[in-house]
Amino acid sequence: MSPKTFPVSGRKGYSSAYRFCENLAIINRTNHISIDPATLALQALAWILADEPRAQRFLALTGLTPDSLRDGLSDKSVQAAVLDFLCAHEPDLVAAAEAIGIEPVEIATARERLDR
Repeated sequence: MSPKTFPVSGRKGYSSAYRFCENLAIINRTNHISIDPATLALQALAWILADEPRAQRFLALTGLTPDSLRDGLSDKSVQAAVLDFLCAHEPDLVAAAEAIGIEPVEIATARERLDR
């Protein structure tokens, strides 16, 4: 059975195509816009800190203090901690991505790019 492709409008300027091959749907992304991992980490941090219980959970799980967080904003390890926090809890990952206007996979990709 040959795959069939159906164009579908994506969010925020993305265009997607769904390929159906038997029972498997594969999403192909085009027009991928790469976001700077440091910028994305700061946007994600703003989202995390906007909710007091979530902010407290972030500090508790990362071991960061408000002072170390403030002092380390440009530190890749702090940026990685922000993105790791989101990647470790799918509901937060999805909600943060939606609030920022990106796909959740872009947060995970940004986290990987911090290690390079």
